[in-house]
Amino acid sequence: MSNLKLIHGSCADQTVDAVVNAANSGLWEGGGICGVIFSKCGSKELEKACSEIATPVKDGNAVITPAFNMKNAKFIIHAVGPDFSQTPNAFLELFNAYYNSLVLLKDNNLHSISFPLISSGIFAGNLPHPAEESAKQCSRAYKKFIQDYPDYDIEVLLCAYASKEYNDAKTVFDLRQNI
Repeated sequence: MSNLKLIHGSCADQTVDAVVNAANSGLWEGGGICGVIFSKCGSKELEKACSEIATPVKDGNAVITPAFNMKNAKFIIHAVGPDFSQTPNAFLELFNAYYNSLVLLKDNNLHSISFPLISSGIFAGNLPHPAEESAKQCSRAYKKFIQDYPDYDIEVLLCAYASKEYNDAKTVFDLRQNI
């Protein structure tokens, strides 16, 4: 049976089939969770794998690489969330970053995934409540996925690293059946 759970912690620390990197369109090593994931995987190995993927990756799309030296995951799914400072109404692209990651999980016969709150950090732009918006779009994507693929079980962990992000995301997450 499929499951979606909000947790207070880093997506990079969860034991899952695939950890999601909140990636930039060039798949370059960045700061925040992206930098943590590159460090855990081995920057050189992950950088080489990413350099072999055609870029730029469009907002809302996702690609997969091995997790190399990361001991708690087999794969990294690089989901490109929108930069709301550049595209302030890119809610569909944020939804697609989550949904396309779930489809990529299924397409690779994987069943567990940990997400960061995509586009809630440096890509949040002027969103008034970025963690809430990200949790809302994750919940919507999860609901659509289980409707589209009712016979494919997945375990989804949505991870909020900072206490404020967790509390903000929880506000929406607890009401997700109404989204």
